[in-house]
Amino acid sequence: MRHGSPWRWSVFAKVFAKPVGHMDAGEVDRQLREARLRTLAMADATAIYQALGSAPAGLTETDAAARLRELGLNTASREETHSVPVQLLQKLRNPLNILLLLMATLSVLGGNVASAIIIAVMVVLSTSLSFLQEHRSSRAVEALRRMVHTTATVSRRVSPETASPAQAADGDVLAATHEIPLEQLVPGDIVHLAAGDMVPADIRLLSARGLFVNEAPLTGEAMPVEKNPRPLVQPVTEAVRIDNVCFMGTNVVSGTAVAIVVYTGPRAVFGGIAQAIAGERALTSFDRGISRFTWLMISLISVMAPLVFLINGLTKGNWMEALLFATAVAVGLTPEMLPTEVTINLGKGALAMSRKRVIVKRLDAIQNFGAMDVLCTDKTGTLTQDLVILERHVDLQGNESERVLDYAYLNSYYQSGLKNLLDVAVLKYTEVHSKLHASGGYHKVDEIPFDFERRRMSVVVDGPDGRTLICKGAVEEVFSVCTHGEAEGGLFDLDDSHWHELRKRSSDLNEDGLRLIAIAYAHVDAGKSAFGPEDERGLILLGYIAFLDPPKDSAREALARLARHGVAVKILTGDNDVVARKICKEVGLTVSDVLLGSDLAKLSPAQLEARVETCQLFARLAPLQKAMVIDALRRSGHVVGYLGDGINDGPALKAADVGVSVDTAVDIARETADIILLEKSLLILDDGVIEGRKVFANILKYIRMGASSNFGNMFSVLGASAWLPFLPMAPLQVLTNNLLYDFSQTTIPTDNVDPDFLEAPRRWGIDNIARFILFVGPISSIFDYITYAIMFFVFGASTPAQASLFQTGWFVESLLSQTLVIHIIRTARKPFVESRPSLPLIATTVAICMAGIWLPYSSLGALLGFAPLPPAYWPMMIALLLCYMTLTYFMKQWFHRRFGIG
Repeated sequence: MRHGSPWRWSVFAKVFAKPVGHMDAGEVDRQLREARLRTLAMADATAIYQALGSAPAGLTETDAAARLRELGLNTASREETHSVPVQLLQKLRNPLNILLLLMATLSVLGGNVASAIIIAVMVVLSTSLSFLQEHRSSRAVEALRRMVHTTATVSRRVSPETASPAQAADGDVLAATHEIPLEQLVPGDIVHLAAGDMVPADIRLLSARGLFVNEAPLTGEAMPVEKNPRPLVQPVTEAVRIDNVCFMGTNVVSGTAVAIVVYTGPRAVFGGIAQAIAGERALTSFDRGISRFTWLMISLISVMAPLVFLINGLTKGNWMEALLFATAVAVGLTPEMLPTEVTINLGKGALAMSRKRVIVKRLDAIQNFGAMDVLCTDKTGTLTQDLVILERHVDLQGNESERVLDYAYLNSYYQSGLKNLLDVAVLKYTEVHSKLHASGGYHKVDEIPFDFERRRMSVVVDGPDGRTLICKGAVEEVFSVCTHGEAEGGLFDLDDSHWHELRKRSSDLNEDGLRLIAIAYAHVDAGKSAFGPEDERGLILLGYIAFLDPPKDSAREALARLARHGVAVKILTGDNDVVARKICKEVGLTVSDVLLGSDLAKLSPAQLEARVETCQLFARLAPLQKAMVIDALRRSGHVVGYLGDGINDGPALKAADVGVSVDTAVDIARETADIILLEKSLLILDDGVIEGRKVFANILKYIRMGASSNFGNMFSVLGASAWLPFLPMAPLQVLTNNLLYDFSQTTIPTDNVDPDFLEAPRRWGIDNIARFILFVGPISSIFDYITYAIMFFVFGASTPAQASLFQTGWFVESLLSQTLVIHIIRTARKPFVESRPSLPLIATTVAICMAGIWLPYSSLGALLGFAPLPPAYWPMMIALLLCYMTLTYFMKQWFHRRFGIG
């Protein structure tokens, strides 16, 4: 039966066409795909072609088109993007906006259209500001996205039904190699890879020469991985670490290969990760905090507003007036400026971060940054430079050796094949070329190319010491062809005791996180000019060259700063624990506990929650295991950030409260991250933490002051409603008071923040906020009731005819007290002495106080129902305000000592 026949393809489609679902439904599919990859890794070429319904010359165009229709395009899922109207609706749907819109609706039903307009404008303003900021950020991220390759080189056969008579004579083996868009690749396609290519799908190698692949975006391993097409003899346990399989999203560092496509699109490992991060993300710490505060206010309103309505209706007899007043009270109790205050604060933080070349994609990520108490980070490319460098060149005693470096340089310089990252690192380490040639000169005679059987390569050069064969390669493979060693210029025979010592020394270097290459040499016959693998025998073992992906220069200082600010750092990497330990040591992280991915898979959720508290290093993790660690930390009450830049970091970036990536990250990481660093320096992380805490501090000032003042005022309303024969303040006056007071708070985002507030992570403590409201709010009620007594008994405003005078007196006292008290509440220190407010905040405070004093004597005041206040009112008011501020200061000091400043 011909390859690619309908029968074989239908069986293939049943296995491969299953979509990757969410974890529960998709786990079985994923395991089946991994099992099939392992099976193909152990199969020979004939079995591979048969399993995939293909042939050495590739698929026919007809078969490829059928598979494309069946399986879809070779594209990975991205986070779903919505239209502008849908994005705006998503911004509107938080509980606070819904509450405010409900208040606006009640105001319209009660005939108070002006109030409804004011509330609606506040909601629209805050929503629009947030949307515009995030929309601009999304466009910036889109501008960062760049695809390295958009095409793949494939072999396709000419379909018999479309072939010309001449072509048909060749049967179905006539093939052409050409470029096609990546999206059109299908399982069974034969692809050709070369250095610099991105691997376009999950592929099984058929042939390869000197192939090294950078799998860091998927596994976290910084060093390029050797790949070869040989069938495996033993099954592998890790699906993403198969010697003859390459995965979508990785890239070819050196060499060439021909391979067959196994999985495309969402069925590839990369595609599965992309689907895992698609869809709705979990609520972050900020989201949960805002929601809990909103429900706290809804609870207060649901108690206070009905009480005010009933008391006024029963005592005054005018139920419509009681309804209007109760609605005004509900609006007054609602912190309607909160969405605007939050957006302005977050926008200010985003602007401050942009000056440091940081893109904030989601505004609330700034506050999450400040609340973060655990930062989980990938290793490769985040803590490290993602750059292979030559770290050491040592002799057999472990001492630095220029001779080892010289021989390594000559080998890398004179080899004619494609130079891999290790060769480039040797050549860049130091310019020994001129020195070697000045000492008598070298020239190449021959070379013995690298192959996957020997795992070494040699060059033969003529130089001052005669004709020399210089070999470098994997330690065990070079050991196997050496009979002598060189130490301090002398030769010695290698016996079993030497082998034991040499293996121990190389193992010690490996324990330092270094990748070793052995260097050996032999003097050869000067008359011989052609050499082969058989000449690699009787060599003299000279030493080792060792490579490392070094930490970034800023990593140690950045992590030290984070530690000083109360942020614990945990390393989550797909790389091995030996290399990761070395990097941790280099950047100053103490590692006392390590958890491997294979061990993590055996833990229950409860066991994992306990383990993540004490463990600093998680190694050999699969992408979804990184997300599991973050979920466990969040369930334990931590606010978690994640820093990563690879394909394997996508699920973790989405699972975290705040995901951070860099502009050089892969597309999937940039799309999923909340914050993107445009600078290589990790010091920006600490800057972001401080900026987040400043933002939260100023949001908290508004919440504490606004909620406590509003609660105190409404508590005062309850008593006044039961006692007075008239309303203590007209509905329109309540709304005017609220509007002026809210305006005075619009400059809180500019306010200075005390250094002690920035020292530790800060998060939403709803219980603490509720306590603050209950302790501080009633203080204002004490002075409200004193004001009632002054207006009622001193100034004779005790009858409905004098209601406007009473209402004016309380309006002014209420406005001045809550406008001024922000300067007491805004700091845990002594106001104006140890902590100074910003000039804009002082300016709005003065402006609103002057407006409150002016209103009773203005024509606008008459329209609002105000009456001029007698001169004797003002000395009494000044005394009241001083007493109120003093008592609030001492209560605040006691509160902070008792419950803390967070």
